Amino acid sequence: MRQFKGKTAVITGAGSGIGEAIAHRLGAAGMSVVVADVDQDAADRVCRDLQAMGIAALAVHTDVSSQDSLDRLADAAWSAFGSVDLLCNNAGVVPAGRFRPVWDYPLEDWQWALDVNLMGVIHGLRAFVPRMLAQGTEGHIVTTASVAGLVSGSGSAVYSTAKHAAVRVTEALYASLVEMDAPIGVTLLCPGLVNTAIYRSERNRPDGLVPAAGIAEETPELQAVADNLYVNAISPQAVAEQLFEAICENRFYVLTSDQFDAAIRMRAECLLERRNPRFENLLTLTRADVRS
Repeated sequence: MRQFKGKTAVITGAGSGIGEAIAHRLGAAGMSVVVADVDQDAADRVCRDLQAMGIAALAVHTDVSSQDSLDRLADAAWSAFGSVDLLCNNAGVVPAGRFRPVWDYPLEDWQWALDVNLMGVIHGLRAFVPRMLAQGTEGHIVTTASVAGLVSGSGSAVYSTAKHAAVRVTEALYASLVEMDAPIGVTLLCPGLVNTAIYRSERNRPDGLVPAAGIAEETPELQAVADNLYVNAISPQAVAEQLFEAICENRFYVLTSDQFDAAIRMRAECLLERRNPRFENLLTLTRADVRS
């Protein structure tokens, strides 16, 4: 996709972080922008910022865990702008207590993470792809996954499980569109560590998915390490620029850092050689990502 002026982008999770940066980058390229977020105040703020820059924008309250909500988002986008040319399935959450063993996560954490990080992508594809195909025009679809969907290990098991599945769904989307010779490109964005508020996701946890034992907390030592890592991580704006270049080049895989390459390669080699895996500690990997 190389023509952006006069086209329309829909971005979920656009009220902050990577989604907000993508909204500004696509708006600067001449696109109208639909700012979708579960936090209406955040969506409204981003929408106002875009409009103040002369960018046509619309804020829509969207809960990506709901198919009905995504269907309403699609209706609003087509009603306001007449077409949707670029869809960014970007919304994501990370339940607190991400360094627990996999068996310690309550079912509410699994439900929330899968509802948003996986089903949010699926709901978006179901709501938008048929209409985008019916337009018969050039378009593009982005999934914001994570490098956590390409590596493995003990850390952040709930989040990473959902992101691994989101990677597979997006690869299937790409393959299907190629087989159809459809004029719609696909990009799988797999950021490493990014300086966003995603690790403060608990502010948006649904009331019905609060564990009976309460929200988990990191140990003070781990929280201090995590806070330091995020302060020094790559900016959302830098990620948005990498993504924009990939969309222009119709490139599928986007990894924002090469610091995870060895871990990705090691996992693949273990699979192909039928030997037991060896996983690096997540904190070790993220420290390397900050140094890159």
